[in-house]
Amino acid sequence: MNAPISTRSALARRSFLGLALGTAATLALAACGSGAPVTAGGAAGGTVKWGWALPTSWDPVFSSAGWDVHDLSLVYAGLTKLDEKGDAVPALATGWTYSPDGTTVTFKLRTGLSFSDGTALDAAAVKKSLDRGRGDAKSLVAPQLVHIKEIAAPDPQTVVLTLTQADYQIPNLLAGKTGMIVSPKAFEEDAAGLASRPVGAGPFTLSSYTQNAKAVLKRNPGYWDASSIKLDNFEIYPLPDASTVVAALQSGQYNVAQIPGSQVAAAKAAGLEVQVIPSLVVAVLDINPTKAPFDNPLVVQALKYAIDREALLKTQQFGFGDVSYQPFPKGYVGYDAGSADLFPHDPAKAKELLAQAGHPDGVELTITTTSAQGLPEQLQAQLKEVGIKTTIEVIPAAQATQIIYIQHSRALFTDQFAGRDSAPQAFQVLFGEQGLMNPGRSTPPELKAAVDLVSRTPLDSPDYPKNLQAATALAVRTMPNTFLYSVPRILARQKTVSAIPPYTVVQRFEGVTAP
Repeated sequence: MNAPISTRSALARRSFLGLALGTAATLALAACGSGAPVTAGGAAGGTVKWGWALPTSWDPVFSSAGWDVHDLSLVYAGLTKLDEKGDAVPALATGWTYSPDGTTVTFKLRTGLSFSDGTALDAAAVKKSLDRGRGDAKSLVAPQLVHIKEIAAPDPQTVVLTLTQADYQIPNLLAGKTGMIVSPKAFEEDAAGLASRPVGAGPFTLSSYTQNAKAVLKRNPGYWDASSIKLDNFEIYPLPDASTVVAALQSGQYNVAQIPGSQVAAAKAAGLEVQVIPSLVVAVLDINPTKAPFDNPLVVQALKYAIDREALLKTQQFGFGDVSYQPFPKGYVGYDAGSADLFPHDPAKAKELLAQAGHPDGVELTITTTSAQGLPEQLQAQLKEVGIKTTIEVIPAAQATQIIYIQHSRALFTDQFAGRDSAPQAFQVLFGEQGLMNPGRSTPPELKAAVDLVSRTPLDSPDYPKNLQAATALAVRTMPNTFLYSVPRILARQKTVSAIPPYTVVQRFEGVTAP
């Protein structure tokens, strides 16, 4: 990664993000926003025009991509949030306490909270919102809430979560999409409408939305921390094309944009400010071990040894990031030093494994992707050297969510790790039996036990790092997921926009000013 991580308490609370996919149609939203008065602070004003990505859904319960959390955090708030270091800190709640055995956690809410539709955000509303996330038959966050047995609201300011087992990750877990609080009035009256008309209690409200094109947001004066929001307006655009992003920034189409490593030099030459923000995103290949040829574990191992990750990093990232063999980066509490070079580039070993698998003359497979250029082509060339003959299948980005994340109907897909807000949650997404990035839908019993142990270990316990690293080591040796390299967040901006806070987890914009 591009910056050191300093404290173990911070490391224990890091989360992971992935890439989102766009949607298509045009909708107009009625502007809404009411609630508590704005507290004293700096004057608001200005507009950020962010070239980034539009969400798969504005409903956090059905959002299917980790990257969505950046957009959703603009319109929703949770009981907690993650600070710049990744620590869970108070948000809608002023704090929380655990019972001595870790099976109950109690949150105290701020007073005077409201949703952007004007309805009260009290303990009863929090209970309804979280119960929807864990109870809806199609919920994509339900697997992360399995340790919650019951939610109670004994009074308007108190939310009590009773757990099926000790789980000290709950404040981290609720800081992301899983814990975003949605207006009960909105989902009781028109749940489907939330996909394009979010109703939350975040720093902004969505006023208009053209799917696959643009989202326009307005400052929410009822946000609990409104004094920290200096912008009046916020606009979000789809991920810019690499070949035009610098020109678009110069012209003012965007004033902040995500750029690839290939454009860093051009952006600096154009007089733009460039920030390389450490991110816990990692490029990965999703592999389905129930489909040939990966139903033979030796073929999976051969693939891992056939890949030259150093070459991929240099070409695909222009050197920004690190080679990776595991989901966690160097310096993170879950990083397992014993897996630092687990599958080094070794063509001879890859060929030997293929022969042992019954494929002495090589094997054929399909690489599924949303874009043939770049990584898939480089992988194709590398795999050819060891006798793995590949066909590249390009699927529409708009269909990838259904084909890859829901149906799990492909053998191999080029992906990025859509991580989550606590380490066990990240394990669930990657390796859990219902994990979006576990197309095989199976998990070794010993890995389940290792992840449960991590959840039941307090973050300040000296056993926490040891238990988490042991789970990492077990996962990368028993699961087919093939990690490639880390992907930092590279933002270019016009000089009239103030520096973007370097949040490792969710990109936030507190204190940012713009013309």
